[in-house]
Amino acid sequence: MSETASADKGFDDLLAANRTWAARFTLSGFDGVAHRGVAVVTCMDSRIDPLRMLGLSPGDAKIFRNPGGRVTDAALEALVLGTHLLNVERVLVVPHTRCAVASNSEDELREKVGASAGKDASWMSFGVIEDQVRTLRADVAKVRSHPLIAVGTLVGGFVYDVDSGLLQPVD
Repeated sequence: MSETASADKGFDDLLAANRTWAARFTLSGFDGVAHRGVAVVTCMDSRIDPLRMLGLSPGDAKIFRNPGGRVTDAALEALVLGTHLLNVERVLVVPHTRCAVASNSEDELREKVGASAGKDASWMSFGVIEDQVRTLRADVAKVRSHPLIAVGTLVGGFVYDVDSGLLQPVD
């Protein structure tokens, strides 16, 4: 979308949708803990609906999203807080099929971003994933071995198929 088209649209449509949402809002006074004891680390991809893919509702889980669904330092920080303060007992790490950071090289993403931005993007790192299953296993191990993740927390790795909606467990 061009900068002009985006600026013309502004945020009016989203604010109108928010007013509709707020008119039916039912989470007032909610305590903010994960009522089903779940945390999900997943990708920012808009094809993923983390709550609905697990049969959950708002208030059931803590969700952390980033490109590739990686267990970054920020994700670990969220999981430590979640397992000690927010009722998280189970953690799912969920990358997905047809992910841009798992199906492009750093050079390809830099070229695409640079072309879109009209600026040099050769200095930017996009955290490309060369082997998604190997990376997922490493991310799960990172959570399991972190000294501040609550003892007894279950951690699992799963690949979400964006074409079928199914989760595939990864050992």
